[in-house]
Amino acid sequence: MTGGTETGHAGGTYSHWNGYKVDISRTSCVTNYIQGHAKKHHKRRDGAWVWRVTSGGKTVVDYADERWANHWDITYY
Repeated sequence: MTGGTETGHAGGTYSHWNGYKVDISRTSCVTNYIQGHAKKHHKRRDGAWVWRVTSGGKTVVDYADERWANHWDITYY
């Protein structure tokens, strides 16, 4: 884990500060797991591709590939 609730992350309901997000190092093992268990969904405004997991028609987790920061930005809902 490279980031959690430390100062400097964006605010909002589903934020790092509120405990909904973490940053995980971008390794081949982590990337292979995410891409094998989530579906490529959309590109964020900052250019990060979001891989999404849903259950019962609801989003459960989003994995944003922040390659420039060498980590995955993970949001739990």
